Amino acid sequence: MKTRLTLLLIILLAVQANANNKIKYYFNKPVNTSVSKGVNAQYLNSCMGDTLVAYINRAKYTLDIAVYNYTATFPAIAVAVNSAHNRGVRVRWIYDFSSTNEGILSLSAGINKLRSPNPGSDYFIMHNKFMIIDALSSNPNDAIVWTGSSNWNAQQFNTDYNNTVVIQHQPLAKAYRDHFNMMWGDTGIAPNLSLSKFGEDKTDLGNHSFIIDGKQVEVYFSPADGVNSKILNAINSANTDMYFGMSTFTMNSIATQLVTKYNSGVYVAGINDIANSGNSPDGILNSGLGSSRYKIHNIAGIYHNKFLIVDASNKCSDPLVLTGSHNWTNSADTKNDENTLIIHDDTAANLFYQSFYANFSGLGGSLTNIPDCDANSVDGINTHADDLFVFPNPSTGKVTLNYSLGNASEVYISTYNMAGKLIHNYNNNHVTGGEHNYELQINTPGVYLIKMKTNSGVTNKLLTVTQ
Repeated sequence: MKTRLTLLLIILLAVQANANNKIKYYFNKPVNTSVSKGVNAQYLNSCMGDTLVAYINRAKYTLDIAVYNYTATFPAIAVAVNSAHNRGVRVRWIYDFSSTNEGILSLSAGINKLRSPNPGSDYFIMHNKFMIIDALSSNPNDAIVWTGSSNWNAQQFNTDYNNTVVIQHQPLAKAYRDHFNMMWGDTGIAPNLSLSKFGEDKTDLGNHSFIIDGKQVEVYFSPADGVNSKILNAINSANTDMYFGMSTFTMNSIATQLVTKYNSGVYVAGINDIANSGNSPDGILNSGLGSSRYKIHNIAGIYHNKFLIVDASNKCSDPLVLTGSHNWTNSADTKNDENTLIIHDDTAANLFYQSFYANFSGLGGSLTNIPDCDANSVDGINTHADDLFVFPNPSTGKVTLNYSLGNASEVYISTYNMAGKLIHNYNNNHVTGGEHNYELQINTPGVYLIKMKTNSGVTNKLLTVTQ
């Protein structure tokens, strides 16, 4: 009984940790907080599955699930979903045609379920791993998205290496639900097979960018959204350091670009699972990065993560994390149903780095400590972001952006509303060093993110516009 109470306390703390934060990150393998920059990564010690159940138990109105694999090895999920159904929650579940999904048999007969199409030459698998809770609730705080790299079974939760991202944000939850509805073929409780779309039949629904807790968050769904190009763009954005952890890696173009960035002076390190060590990217990475920076995961469990960390040491750049269900393969980009998040945030980058650092060290590797931009310049490049001041703030509409450049620079100023929509853009290819002012007029009350990018890095400011 004491052990069970301890586990329940851990789960409760995991769900409630940083309760004011809209984005939470969980890792099912030990992390190394010695490289933390103030916020420690959350290690769920054999309780990722129980944490998922705790979130399912929060559902009040709707529960939409799209998961590649759910097995009977973790029956508590079916119990929680059936309980939600019994208390009146509208449950819908999409699962993959070819994957082992005997856990579905434990669901109540009254729960509507949809199996993805039979794989063929143009379609492969429904590889998503996401859950949407109460997307349409009148209380926007009820809306939650659970996603990440983990399938729903005991091995994935406890033995294999996985990450989970949980986001409390109604506009994002609605974007996920719109994508779910496209596969479901309907907005209602029953699927419509005549309108259901999977794989290459799907269309880009737009609505990709959001501002959550002042951070830009992007979401993309394969194959309609061209996700491999987004991965390459994220890689190309690196200025200082970059780390990747990948289960299945077959795209030579991505491997080549990682090596190109390494040769340009960006510190690059990565992990690939041993099951895919014979693929051609393995040779590119071995040759280009060397064994000290590229490791094959060959210890217990599958290295099932799918993530990229960019500029974790350089918050003056545009630190980001890219994660989700999408492996770095052509099938993931052109045939599978997948989802990918790109989160622009130095804290998120450091949290994933704490996990990667522990994973990499566990394989006998040693990572170079890259000084933060606030402490030193890197490779002789001034990485201090230029100063940006916004006044008056709050404003009734007319604001002045005052910025100082250490040297002549390109200047890009972008303004986003809290839904992530770009509402104003300013580009100047050559601005002299020194102090400058730029006038901005916003007539609609709300909170806005102003992002200034120069040769020295990226600076973000929040602006409040009142009546």
